[in-house]
Amino acid sequence: MKQVVQNYKSGELALLDVPVPGCKPNGVLVRSAYSLISTGTELMKVSEAGMSMLGKARSRPDQVAKVVQSVATNGVPATYRKVMGKLDSYTPLGYSLCGVVEQVGAGIDDVKVGDLVACAGNEHALHAELNWVPKNLYAPVPDGLAPRHAAFGTVGSIAMQGVRQGESRLGEVALVVGLGLIGQLVVQLLAASGVRVVGADPDPARCELAERLGATACGDPASAAVENAVAELTGGHGVDQVYLAAGGGSNQPVELAARLSRDRGRVVDIGKCRLDLPWNAYYEKELDVRFSRSYGPGRYDPEYELEGRDYPIGYVRWTERRNLACFLDLAARGRVDVEPLISHVADFDDAVETYRSLKDGELKAVAVLFRYPEQKEEEAEAAETQAPAVTVPAVRRGTAAPAPGRAAGAPVRLAFVGAGNYATSMLLPHLAQRDGVELSTVVTTTALSAANAQRKFGFAEATTDLDAVLGDRSVDAVFVVTRHSSHAELTRKALLAGKAVFVEKPLALTEDELSGVLAAVEESGNDRIQVGFNRRFAPLLQEARKRFGARTGPASLRYLVNAGRLDHGSWYLQQGAEGSRFAGEGGHFIDTASWLLDADPVSAYAVAAPGNEDLQVVLRYPDGSTAAISYVTTGAPGFPKETLDLVADGKVLRLDDFVRASVYDRKRWVSSRLPKARDKGQSAELAAFVKAVRTGGPMPVPLESLVATTAATLAVRAGLAGGAPVTLAGAR
Repeated sequence: MKQVVQNYKSGELALLDVPVPGCKPNGVLVRSAYSLISTGTELMKVSEAGMSMLGKARSRPDQVAKVVQSVATNGVPATYRKVMGKLDSYTPLGYSLCGVVEQVGAGIDDVKVGDLVACAGNEHALHAELNWVPKNLYAPVPDGLAPRHAAFGTVGSIAMQGVRQGESRLGEVALVVGLGLIGQLVVQLLAASGVRVVGADPDPARCELAERLGATACGDPASAAVENAVAELTGGHGVDQVYLAAGGGSNQPVELAARLSRDRGRVVDIGKCRLDLPWNAYYEKELDVRFSRSYGPGRYDPEYELEGRDYPIGYVRWTERRNLACFLDLAARGRVDVEPLISHVADFDDAVETYRSLKDGELKAVAVLFRYPEQKEEEAEAAETQAPAVTVPAVRRGTAAPAPGRAAGAPVRLAFVGAGNYATSMLLPHLAQRDGVELSTVVTTTALSAANAQRKFGFAEATTDLDAVLGDRSVDAVFVVTRHSSHAELTRKALLAGKAVFVEKPLALTEDELSGVLAAVEESGNDRIQVGFNRRFAPLLQEARKRFGARTGPASLRYLVNAGRLDHGSWYLQQGAEGSRFAGEGGHFIDTASWLLDADPVSAYAVAAPGNEDLQVVLRYPDGSTAAISYVTTGAPGFPKETLDLVADGKVLRLDDFVRASVYDRKRWVSSRLPKARDKGQSAELAAFVKAVRTGGPMPVPLESLVATTAATLAVRAGLAGGAPVTLAGAR
């Protein structure tokens, strides 16, 4: 088998052929699927190995002291031979991985061959194809947790042990100094515990990532931003805890900790930074300095780690193994998200080159994973046998029950489920002023929000009882304007109740949810659905499409969406419950592209920028046309939010943020301009929906198109997970 090794004397890194380890009692033999490079600890080792002998000595004064003692005991020649022999030998790298149990040793009964486990230990969870791992250094991976995420188990345990040492309490404020891999995980664990977090790191990208993952504010420790944030959050008293997750030779972290801590605050050292404590500052505040020893109790105890002797839970609640299992559980339940930390996934065969790129600074990364040959083969086989695909469900319409008759000239009676910001700012103002519309009932989960909507827009009734509305035969249509995770189920219920449905995007967050909606269509025969894809109704875009005219050849479409950053605390950031931001918004842009190209996409390919939510999505259409959607959150706020170019047959259509639309062809240039407001089509879309409900005519957008757009949006998520184009099976 192959293993990554390093010669500490020469600095040489190699992927060496070594024997397969034996499967000893009280442990398991694990075939690696993914192993994690700790870009802090491991790169420090790699850098030290490349130093001169003097540099090595300066970086490890503890080892120099041992050498001096050996000289006194054994003499210079013997000590020299011993030191050179140790330096001039291969040492392993790695300590965090996920793999599959290949063989079970005697005394093991909690896992079996084929089980997925996360493993820890700088002697047992190495960058190697196979590792023997003792019982207390592995934990079974919960169902649903991806192997690449489970590979973070060890570093997650290190971060967790640091947080435990800080004894954080609900409502406290903490400062995390150093926002590398460990620091980012500490931020998430603290935020999940109800602690408000300020981060300090000189790298703006890492500060931005930490804020996206739960920090209240982050900034450069050399600036006033961190100090100002701490003062604002604590009323000038200082933070309750400081977590030192930084490395290097600067004493700035411990000095910053003293300056920004409250009296009797706690300072926890997790990383390996300089610790020349300024005595006066620490004495005057009586600061409690604590050290966090690696993964938790049991570390460095051979009876625990090698012999499998556990500590009684009544005396030691959180051991190494229990920390490991706890972190895996948090990741499986979406309380900790490690995917944004993954900057790069390298094939194990490219290990040496990957380390070189990291050391030389060519590869900027928070976390890097090695993917092992067998895992790569399994992914390739899955790609071939299952062909990464998202099925576009066929729309089958059953026999509809007769709809209640509407008296001629009677108003269309509408009910709203949800009355949040979008409903009250973008939909209800248009409907409240429209002739022939009666706002019947508003349903919300809280009584006050329903009462506010009733007062402002003139609903006849306000309630929190959804069933009463669905059972009201006088209601013609239901608007579903709630959080994303409830859209599919509410739409399904309204269809089965015989109502026309206007559901804000997205229609569904999963294939199962989409299938459930279509099952309701088939069961009820009711296909009266409109999803809030309003941009195709925008007047400027309608006019531009008309002037562009029909095309004869394939088209190329580019759509830049300068989405911008969300405010901290936005429910859009609750990806575990509400789906990704693109899952919620992306249907807008896919629908617009498909409408302009007059077809549904047949495949989708997506890539994500490391450390943020920027996406590049490429859609392919039946006639060879392509649409490239750049969905970015890191652009300048002053730049237009949406710009679009459509090129075909020697013509170009240009849309500038729904303020100006232009068409260029061989003979003329046509431009239309709106003076101030951006009309993105909501009013026209609502008019078309109300007309369809009133007349019984076709819905504004065919259901097949709505389903295809939803399936394409789901394919983007599948493509990001699989790293390959996703076929939209069954696409028209």
